[in-house]
Amino acid sequence: MVTQGTGCQFQVVFIPGLLLTEALYKSQIADLPEGQPYYVADTTDTDSFTAMAERIISQTDLDIVPVGLSMGGYVALELARLYPERLRGIALLSTNSMSETPERRKMRQELIALSQIGKFKGVTPRLLPRLLSEPAQQDEALKSTVMDMAAEIGQENFVLQQTAIMHRLDQRPNLPNIRVPSLVLCGDADLLTPPSQSEETAALLPDAELQILEGVGHLSSMEAPEAVNAALRRLYSRVGAC
Repeated sequence: MVTQGTGCQFQVVFIPGLLLTEALYKSQIADLPEGQPYYVADTTDTDSFTAMAERIISQTDLDIVPVGLSMGGYVALELARLYPERLRGIALLSTNSMSETPERRKMRQELIALSQIGKFKGVTPRLLPRLLSEPAQQDEALKSTVMDMAAEIGQENFVLQQTAIMHRLDQRPNLPNIRVPSLVLCGDADLLTPPSQSEETAALLPDAELQILEGVGHLSSMEAPEAVNAALRRLYSRVGAC
């Protein structure tokens, strides 16, 4: 069972999603309280969420508050499963707690096969509607940042990350044990992780705030930074209460 650790200090760990980098959390990092310890997790060079979680926990002696978007949420939940004694809170943005469906697994296998024969294109304009709401697709700077992140992660890490996603655990049985302040947030225009999945996760967490953002797509931290920042500030406040 996850319980709150001793002391008030904790480290925020921002965990990027598939084909995403630190730029995903630019606004959230800038909005951190002065002096708040944080770092951005490395989700490259491994095809295992367990290995990602082990790497994260080895890099700090403090208790942690993981903030994970999409694939980053899968890593955050693996941290909660493996290291309950180190968890002070958790934020699950635009993600779900289920294992991969057969249909999604097949789709990912096809994408991996294409990438391995030289057809990796990162995030293309054609794929952007899956990641961004219609209004956000009009923001040229935002679209450019998303595509640049994917190019930086590259084909090899794309394959590793997709493999990790395909083999992720169903974390729902562990959710009732996560008895720390939790935030579950998504946009109602998210095509990849619709609100029903966030609602299911929040219902299983004992101490969760659920927030559904109107008109926001999958990359909620970039599309609606002010709303996400406000929700995270509330979470930090709950976590920091001693």
